[in-house]
Amino acid sequence: MTADKSILERICQAIGFELLAILICTPLLAWIMDKPMLDMGVVTVVLAALALAWNVVFNGVFDRVLRHFAVVHNAWTRVIHALLFEGGLVAVGVPLIAWWLDVSLWQAFLMDIGVLLFFLPYTYVYHWGYDVMRARLVSA
Repeated sequence: MTADKSILERICQAIGFELLAILICTPLLAWIMDKPMLDMGVVTVVLAALALAWNVVFNGVFDRVLRHFAVVHNAWTRVIHALLFEGGLVAVGVPLIAWWLDVSLWQAFLMDIGVLLFFLPYTYVYHWGYDVMRARLVSA
């Protein structure tokens, strides 16, 4: 997590995050929910587009806050990053899931918990790995 990323780099980082998540989640959710791959693919892509926009905005604001308060980038910062990022997605995604699947907000929230349990560690690992690879490329 460095604050000197351009908007283009942030967009590329977010697209990579979402594409990998779609490739992992679509078949997994289709299998778990016993739904056609195409149906789950559409739902996954719509939610990924929402998450993509959130990713770019959230990471930009998060980096600026860290820089403003001179917060050290460490494991706890990454945990807070992942929790806040996913919390924002839950707040927007649950109503969308409820509408799309025609279920109650509570049912949508319960369904989202399983996805959240995947995305919390995924978010942490993806952004850590991205930062490690970026640092190696920049120093090379």
